[in-house]
Amino acid sequence: MADVKLAIIYYSSTGTIHGMAERLREAGEKAGAEVRLRQVPELAPEEAIASNAAWSQHFDRTKNEPKATADDVVWADGVLFGTPTRYGNVSSQLKQFIDTLGPQWGQGLLANKAYAGFTASMTEHGGQESTLLALYNTIYHFGGIVVAPGYTDPLKFADGNPYGVSHVTGGNNDAPLTGVQHAALDHLATRMVTIAGKLRA
Repeated sequence: MADVKLAIIYYSSTGTIHGMAERLREAGEKAGAEVRLRQVPELAPEEAIASNAAWSQHFDRTKNEPKATADDVVWADGVLFGTPTRYGNVSSQLKQFIDTLGPQWGQGLLANKAYAGFTASMTEHGGQESTLLALYNTIYHFGGIVVAPGYTDPLKFADGNPYGVSHVTGGNNDAPLTGVQHAALDHLATRMVTIAGKLRA
């Protein structure tokens, strides 16, 4: 059987979600998938980006990375969406990309694929679960299959999020990913590749 096609589509302002996406790509490739890692376009005005050093630096570092298109979702057997939490909801940048998928949705091209999400917030309980649940509202409309990790491995009792994978970046928004998050991201990617392969078969 040909490799499972995995799309990782994300928005990251200061780099946390980008780091999580990179780890998912590595894990997806290790699990045997062909992976497309795609960033959605930045929508914030230049003055907003310039007002935050970490945001500005990350924007400059990643501005030439491949941008997500509708074809990346249509191509994939499984899709992982990444977003920081914004007031307990999906970032406007990722939501805007998702909202452009109406033509593909109307043709049934987004249905019967595996989907899951990952997120981060500065504070513990800072809207991570509600962000993932809000993201999954869209997946139901697609006719997609939500492949949440649940507690399908004991490591999920360490990271504690059955809805996806999340990370708390702390008051300075700079807490690095640890082995706990890496293990949870690896598990999510491997589970996604496995289930997406079964759905396609």
